Amino acid sequence: MKLETLQSLVKLKNLKIFQGIHPNIVEYITRNSEREEFRPWDIIIEQGESSNGKGYIIEAGSVNVYVNKKQTTRLEAGEMFGEIALLNEEERSATVIAETQTTTIILSQEILFKMIEHDDNSINKEIIRRIEENVGDE
Repeated sequence: MKLETLQSLVKLKNLKIFQGIHPNIVEYITRNSEREEFRPWDIIIEQGESSNGKGYIIEAGSVNVYVNKKQTTRLEAGEMFGEIALLNEEERSATVIAETQTTTIILSQEILFKMIEHDDNSINKEIIRRIEENVGDE
């Protein structure tokens, strides 16, 4: 395993969303996920745009979430957004803008289904909990 991959794996394991997740799943995510960097004020996703089947895990930095142009929350490293797109292809329900220099891990439907195949209930429960929170806020 490359040193960079090992360092990413150690960093990811410490993120809140991955607490209690089997190391093999975290390693799978590390090896198979893309990362995307955003500068402050970059729009990451926009309310109303078609979803691309991708959710985002904040690896570093922070973002602000807006619904109908009103800020509803602030998310930091270890939290995720856009997770509804992992389950369906509906329009985005919020706009997310980078507050600081932000690195995201892109979680695709393919990776989610692979985790479900391996029956990794802890991350599945975290995603479902977040979706329930979002649906409850609408």
